[in-house]
Amino acid sequence: MHTVDSVLEKALRGERISLEECVVLLESDEIEKMGQVANQIMLRKHPEPITTFVVGRNVNYTNVCDVYCRFCAFYRAPGSKEGYVLPNETIMQKIQETVDVGGTEILMQGGTNPDLPFSYYTDVLREIKQRFPQITMHSFSPAEIMKMKEVSNGLSLDEVIRQIHEAGLDSLPGGGAEILDDRTRRKVSKLKGSWTDWMDVMKSAHKHGMNTTATMVYGFGETMEERALHLLRVRDAQDECIANNYDSKGFLAFISWPLQPDNTNMRVEKSKPEEYLKMVAVSRIFLDNIDNLQSSWVTMGPEYGKLSLQYGCNDFGSTMMEENVVSAAGTTHKVNIELTLRLIREAGKIPAQRNTKYEIMKVYEENEEAQVDFVMQN
Repeated sequence: MHTVDSVLEKALRGERISLEECVVLLESDEIEKMGQVANQIMLRKHPEPITTFVVGRNVNYTNVCDVYCRFCAFYRAPGSKEGYVLPNETIMQKIQETVDVGGTEILMQGGTNPDLPFSYYTDVLREIKQRFPQITMHSFSPAEIMKMKEVSNGLSLDEVIRQIHEAGLDSLPGGGAEILDDRTRRKVSKLKGSWTDWMDVMKSAHKHGMNTTATMVYGFGETMEERALHLLRVRDAQDECIANNYDSKGFLAFISWPLQPDNTNMRVEKSKPEEYLKMVAVSRIFLDNIDNLQSSWVTMGPEYGKLSLQYGCNDFGSTMMEENVVSAAGTTHKVNIELTLRLIREAGKIPAQRNTKYEIMKVYEENEEAQVDFVMQN
C-alpha cells in the first residue's frame, strides 16, 4: 500500500516513481509536504539559488483555426471577418522590437489555418533568419505542424519537420498537449488529433536535433490517473530520446497551468491556486529526466509565480512582450523585465537571463537593474 510519505521517501532516495505512486500524490492534499520534497529534488539539479528567465515575444501570426477547441477564446473560424494573417512586414517589425530590447526568443503561434500553404511557413522562417540570424525561433505547436503536413501535398511528418528545421525553426514549444489522453481530448478538442499525434511530432523533432518543451493544461474534468498518464508519456518519450542518443536534449522543460475557462465554451469550475502548486511539485518529483520546470505566472499571477519557485520550479518563463491567446480568455498578467527581476528577488533567488537552450547569458547581481524598460503591447 503506497502512502504519500512512502512515495516521497522513495523519490528522495533518487528512485523512480511509478504511475500508481504518482496517482497517490495527485490525490493527496498534503501540498506543503510534496513541495518540500520537490524543492529538495530541484536543488539537486540546480544547487545555485538562481532563477532563470528568457526575454521573448509571442507573435500570434494568425487567429484563423479549424480545430474549434472548446476552451479557446482566441481563434476565429475560416472565413470569419475577424480572422487575420499578419503581414510579413508586421512580423519582422515585432521581431526587430524584440531584438532592440535584448530579446532572444520568438514564439510564433497561431491557429491551424487551412488557407496557408506549407511554403508560407518555410518562406517566413527563411526571411526571419536572413534578417535576424541571432534570434531563436521557438515556434509552432504540434497541432500547427500537423496542419503543415496536411497542406504539404503528401510530405511525411519527418520530411515536414526536416524542411521547417532547415528553413529556420530552432526549437518546438509544447503547446496543445492539454491532457495526453484521448478520452479528455475527444471531449474538449476532438479535431486536434490524438495524444499520439502530439507525441509523434515531438519525437520527430528530437530525431532531427531540435529541443522541445512539454506542457500540460489541467482542469478539464480529467481523472488523476489521466494526469499521471500524461506525465508518464512525457517521461517515456524523454527516455527514448536519451536512449537513442539524438543531437537533441529532448524536452528541455515542463510547464503546467490550469484551464482558463472564462470567455470560452467550457463550463467548469476554475482550478484553485493550491492545485497548481501541487501539480508543479508532483511534476518535479515524477519527471526525473527533465531538468527545468517553468513557472506559469501568465496564468497564475506574480504571487503564485513566486511561490512556485519553492515547489520545484527553477525558471520564470518568458517576459512575453505580447500574449493574445491566454489574454483572450481574460487572463492578463503582463510582467515586464523590472518586475521579473523584483519577483525573483522577492522569492529569495538571484535572477538570470537565459537563452532558449537554458544557457545562462547574464546574472543580475543584487540591485542591478535591466538596461531597458519593456513596452508591453496588447
